[in-house]
Amino acid sequence: MAGTGRLAIVTGASSGIGLELARLAAGDGYDLIVAADTPLIDASRELEAYGVEIRNVETDLSTFPGVDRLLDAAGGREIDLLVANAGHGLGRAFLDQDPAEWRHVIDTNVTGTVYLVQQVARAMVARNEGRILITGSIAGHMAGAFQAVYNGSKAFIDSFADALGNELKDSEVTVTCLKPGATDTRFFERADLKDTKVGTMKKDDPADVARTGWDAMKKGERSAIHGVHNKLQVAAAQVLGGGFAAEMHRHMAEPGTAQKEDKSDPR
Repeated sequence: MAGTGRLAIVTGASSGIGLELARLAAGDGYDLIVAADTPLIDASRELEAYGVEIRNVETDLSTFPGVDRLLDAAGGREIDLLVANAGHGLGRAFLDQDPAEWRHVIDTNVTGTVYLVQQVARAMVARNEGRILITGSIAGHMAGAFQAVYNGSKAFIDSFADALGNELKDSEVTVTCLKPGATDTRFFERADLKDTKVGTMKKDDPADVARTGWDAMKKGERSAIHGVHNKLQVAAAQVLGGGFAAEMHRHMAEPGTAQKEDKSDPR
């Protein structure tokens, strides 16, 4: 990759929050390597309008070879910004889930993310410069009935980001964790949550969520929860405990809750 400006890697960039973060990076003049496990042609064509160099890498970020393929795309250039946004959801009862599906969630959200961050952060610390933005979730603060594995994976990521940020606090490398709530992306369709209350409710705009994370990252902040409602959910879960959080989450994510909401609607 032959560009001469600053370089950013953005994963999960084909749509949603990842694409919005890529737009913000391009708008700030970063050359981009955008990665996802789905086609990126439309996203990269749009980003080219910013006048920066774009390389797209379609790869499986749940595997070490997939992450290595992404890193190789930098061609030896220093990575100034890493946006580790890629992730997968999985709804419905844990006992009904195929082990291959929940393992893919863990391998993408946890294993691949941690491996990517480690490889990039080592180089950043060696030169004492760089920014890392990791997409966690408010789900990481809640026991996620009917999204047990997904919420557990985000609990790991939220905690990991905090811990890594502390380890690097005496360096010039910053780690910020963006914690969205329900956001208007393809997540709910891919996670099989379309018949749930959370799948049908009004959601946050991914552009607004991305801006929250981007601004926090530029300030070097430890974490950023988008939206007052999401902050209140996290506070309630922390104060009232895991049992309450699991029950609260059940009312949002249990299959069929969308229909239950419709039946109870007085309109």
